[in-house]
Amino acid sequence: MDGLWIGAGGFVLVLVLVALEFPVGIALGLVGAAGIYWQIGLRPMVSILDSTPFEFAASWSLSAIPLFLLMGSIIQRSGLATRIYHSARLWMGTLPGGLAVATNVAAAGFAAMSGSSMATAAAMARLSVPEMLRSGYDRKLAAGCVASAGTLGALIPPSLLMILYAIFAEVSIGKMLVAGVLPGLLTLVVYVAMIMIRSVADPALAPGLVIQSSRKERWSSLIPIWPLPIIFFGVLGGIYGGIVTATEAAALGVLLSLVAAAMAGGLNWGLIKGSVLETLTSTARIFFIAIGAIIFTKFLALTGISSTLAATFSEFSDNYLLLVLAASLLFLLLGMFLDPLGVMLISLPVILPVFQAVGADLIWLGVIVVKYIEIGLLTPPVGLNVYVVKSALGDSVPLGDIFRGVMWFLVCEVIIMALLIGFPQISLFLPDRVGI
Repeated sequence: MDGLWIGAGGFVLVLVLVALEFPVGIALGLVGAAGIYWQIGLRPMVSILDSTPFEFAASWSLSAIPLFLLMGSIIQRSGLATRIYHSARLWMGTLPGGLAVATNVAAAGFAAMSGSSMATAAAMARLSVPEMLRSGYDRKLAAGCVASAGTLGALIPPSLLMILYAIFAEVSIGKMLVAGVLPGLLTLVVYVAMIMIRSVADPALAPGLVIQSSRKERWSSLIPIWPLPIIFFGVLGGIYGGIVTATEAAALGVLLSLVAAAMAGGLNWGLIKGSVLETLTSTARIFFIAIGAIIFTKFLALTGISSTLAATFSEFSDNYLLLVLAASLLFLLLGMFLDPLGVMLISLPVILPVFQAVGADLIWLGVIVVKYIEIGLLTPPVGLNVYVVKSALGDSVPLGDIFRGVMWFLVCEVIIMALLIGFPQISLFLPDRVGI
């Protein structure tokens, strides 16, 4: 059988296994191993399976992943998310759609330290949606706002998806993390603008809220969230200035988060134990999927499907738009059914060689890839962020209302993606100035 057909069949088989609820890592590894055996025999397959896990896990750059996971877990368990939302509510509660605006700003702050889209959505759902509902907010706006705000966690550093992309694309992790800053802020600004415009056009969506707070109370609310700018600028500033590597920045972030938890009175054995166990579990899951993806990538390389696609698409080297639209369709379709990590690791072996062949900037491509993966967290039938919010809220908001609520934010994403694709410097301005 022609190698291209074997490669295409393997790709389809992975999707079928995942649809049958096989773990993504097992699906990738099994299909990859079977394909390697089919192509070159048993002994080479055994050799590849023997060496791949060590070669991957021994990479020094991967040490940033458990460290950033640990930092996010400590921060999440220390109660900082509650304090961030309280401060944002005092400062922005009187704006049109003020509580929804405050939720987006608080989500951006929490995302800047947790690095997880779904963790951000879960935390904000419990904090903000009940208050918005008590204040008379439309429940579709309230729940949709939280599900969408969670996607900021994938762009604003530290972002685990950005780190994984950088490792697989073999680009600088530091530059990749910095590249997410302006697109993340752009997303926040467009979301907030949409909420305020809709709230002014239809006041019934978000009734005016009068929060009795003095200037002193507002400024005092910033004191408990002092770790936010210190951790964010400590981590990002160190990378941007070329002072520390991404791994060293992650270690610094863990240290600062421990200091913050201690000064807030929340540092105890239970927090440390829970954070470490959560980090070990999450790291093992990520590494397991990644090792399966590498085995699958080696199988695709043997079939020649990646190089063939790259050669075919190189004829369109002057038309990035066509390539981006094709990749967009792939990511949107996969994102409807798979978790973000699965989408990335299944698609990158096919996508990266194509864009490398036409000379695309891989840092810019990383931002586009991560953005589309996050959009997949909002799209039915399996919008994971929507289900996270539904799980956190219980029966107070129907699932259909949450999906309808995110539709306005998906319209915003069309605008955001048009800007990021049309003006690559939005993503590349800061990375081009990083001293690493």
